[in-house]
Amino acid sequence: MKLEKVLVIGSGALKIGEAGEFDYSGTQALKALKEENIFTILVNPNIATVQTSEKIADKIYSLPITPFFVEKIIEKEKPQGILLSFGGQTALNCGIELYNNGVFKKNNVKVLGTPISYIIKSEDRDIFRQMLINIGINIAKSIAVNSVDEAINASNEIGFPLIIRSAYALGGLGSGFAKNVDELKKISSVALSYSSQILIEESLKGWKEIEYEVVRDIYDNCITVCNMENIDPIGIHTGDSIVVAPSQTLNNIEYNRLRSISIKIARYFNIIGECNVQFALSNNSYQYNVIEINARLSRSSALASKATGYPLAFIAAKLALGYGLHELKNTVTKLTSAFFEPALDYIVCKIPRWDLKKFDGVSTKIGSSMKSVGELMSIGGSFEEAIQ
Repeated sequence: MKLEKVLVIGSGALKIGEAGEFDYSGTQALKALKEENIFTILVNPNIATVQTSEKIADKIYSLPITPFFVEKIIEKEKPQGILLSFGGQTALNCGIELYNNGVFKKNNVKVLGTPISYIIKSEDRDIFRQMLINIGINIAKSIAVNSVDEAINASNEIGFPLIIRSAYALGGLGSGFAKNVDELKKISSVALSYSSQILIEESLKGWKEIEYEVVRDIYDNCITVCNMENIDPIGIHTGDSIVVAPSQTLNNIEYNRLRSISIKIARYFNIIGECNVQFALSNNSYQYNVIEINARLSRSSALASKATGYPLAFIAAKLALGYGLHELKNTVTKLTSAFFEPALDYIVCKIPRWDLKKFDGVSTKIGSSMKSVGELMSIGGSFEEAIQ
């Protein structure tokens, strides 16, 4: 079926953990669709974005990204396809609710890219954990719960210290480390106010945090575009950490092992487009655990695009339309295909920026919940040059 009209769920309001990176990815997706002569409809209430500028989208709805409004737009515009993975967690959560309510089926709207059933599996902490165990991939011991009492029972089974994570949330919202039952009760009640499901997980505090950006097409061609290493260990949110690309302390065995696992996960979750895989890696052994995957464009994707020059969002949008990596051109050379892994002969550093003076009473200590409001990127011939 030739697509003539596609709805793109935009980046929405700027907030901690969800800002300019999704404006960037959405803009790239709209440009990719336009190149295919597809009529684009954008829903984004934030007019202070590039994607709402003139000539980026054919039609713009400045309405809240909620199931109610998006359903009304679908009924009015009757798009044939919808892109959910270019607007961050807000767009994903909205799309999942619309899918569960049968809105897409009722209006014959196809979710482009990664099948939504796999997006739901990657977002549900319990299902995600079980799927990884099924294919023999290490994941920290954890239990998904829906109440404080269940969290206490889970702590008895796993043992302290623990990390508490919210499902369907961004920027580590509501997460934290608990060393005893009192801390667990306090953090769990806060986390449950953000999400109906939380994960009680064994603490890997102090382990290295490594990320891989993986691209896959409908023909099962798979590449890793960039790998990154957080200078700060597990326990500090990646959005609040200095990140270096490519990784600096991994040996060849570690690098290739984690790369292979990232590709295995992308294939198992039927990723069409791009995904981000996060690992915890032990400092004194080859032991690893998968932290999570983002079956969408993320903050790290924007950094990887800038660091490598590989236009992840643009390519991901084309792959969502059914192209293969071998059929797309390398946008830098215009001659070779997009089916390649960039090799960096330089170092890239991402350094977060905070503005805590704006938030009265907020602790200045960084932790598992993101507090930075932006970031800057530096490029150098060596790590020392880039970090300066």
